[in-house]
Amino acid sequence: MARRKKKTSAKPSQKHEFIKSLGRAAVTGIFGGVFWSAAGLVCHLLNFSTVGPSLLFAPLSFWSWRNNMSGQLIAVAVIGVLSVIIALIYLLALSKLKSIWIAIGFGLMLWGFVFFLLQPFLKGLPKLTMLGWNTLTTTLCLYALYGLFIGYSISFDIEENSGTNTYSNQ
Repeated sequence: MARRKKKTSAKPSQKHEFIKSLGRAAVTGIFGGVFWSAAGLVCHLLNFSTVGPSLLFAPLSFWSWRNNMSGQLIAVAVIGVLSVIIALIYLLALSKLKSIWIAIGFGLMLWGFVFFLLQPFLKGLPKLTMLGWNTLTTTLCLYALYGLFIGYSISFDIEENSGTNTYSNQ
């Protein structure tokens, strides 16, 4: 006797889609973190900013190599890993809001978190009034672009895989 196959629905389950979205958000986070922190490293090397990615290691004063190129590159990799957490936060909290301004605001909120709230803990980060206009402008733009990249990529992925196409073929 032949066994009958169970009918499976053509539409994947919500749980399966959410898990796929988590994976895509993690990849977006890694790529966004590495790309935009590498852009921050280039800006630091070109003296647009006095703050480089190795600011992440500022609390670890016993690591003398943290400001060398190797320390900067390790910081870029660590920021890529930390960016996965940031991308998952965006996925869970803001992915349903479809606005470029929400994503840019998210990036600027991250900038405020680093430069205001974490400033007492990051000994290599001078006070905001001591940073200078080049550093302020460069870091604000990098954080805004990072937020835009993370937010738009995740929101676009959610929209594309939701099954409801809001675009017209006409």
